Amino acid sequence: MSEQVLPFYLVCDESSSMQGPPLDAINQELPRIYQEIASNPVVADKARLCLIGFSTNAEVLLPLADLNEIQSLSQLSPRGVTNYGTAFSLLRDTIERDIKELKQAGHTPFRPTVFFLTDGQPTDDWHADHQRLVDPAFGPHPTILAFGFGEVRPETLQGVATFRAFIANGDVSPAQALREFARQLLNSVVQSAVASSANPSSGALMVFPDQAKGYTVLPAEPV
Repeated sequence: MSEQVLPFYLVCDESSSMQGPPLDAINQELPRIYQEIASNPVVADKARLCLIGFSTNAEVLLPLADLNEIQSLSQLSPRGVTNYGTAFSLLRDTIERDIKELKQAGHTPFRPTVFFLTDGQPTDDWHADHQRLVDPAFGPHPTILAFGFGEVRPETLQGVATFRAFIANGDVSPAQALREFARQLLNSVVQSAVASSANPSSGALMVFPDQAKGYTVLPAEPV
C-alpha cells in the first residue's frame, strides 16, 4: 500500500571536541526527540528515522526505519576528529539509497529533513562533498538544519545549513538549548505533515515562526 513518508536524519558529530556537555546533552535529548516524534499520530504514521554518527570514519548507527520498529537510539561516544567530508558523502549516498528504496516500494517520499549537530570545527576539506549534497541536481533536495555547541564558528554552521543555523546559547545548558530547538523543529514537521495530509497539492511550507532573514522557506513537497 502506497503511503507518504517523511525521511528524518539525525546527524551527530562524535569528535573528541564534543566530549562532555555537548554529547551528554545529545545522548540525553535524542530519545526525547524520538519519543515526541513517535507520540504524534500524524507524524508517527509517516516518519522514518535514521541516526548517523561521524568523526574520523562516519558510519550509519541506525538505518532509516519505521518509528514503531525502533526501541531505542544508540548512544554516541567521542572518537577521533571531525570529518565533515566523510559525513556529507555518507549522508548523500544514504539519502539517495533510501529515497530510491521508498519509491521502489511504492511510497511517496517527501523532502528529507537533516538535523545536523556539531561543534563546527572541521579539520578536512568538506566543501566539495557538501556541494554534492545540496546541488540542485540532487533530486531529494534535503533540508539541512545545523545546530552548534561549544567553540562553534557561526560561518561554518551557516555554510552547512540550507534552511536555518542555530547555536547553543551560553545562558542556558546545551540540553535546554537543544530541547528548545528540537521543539521548534518538531512543530514545523508536524505542521507540514498535517497540511500535506489535508491537501497534498497545497504546497505546505517547512518554516519556523522565527524564520531568519536570508534563509529560503522550503516547500514540504514530494521528491
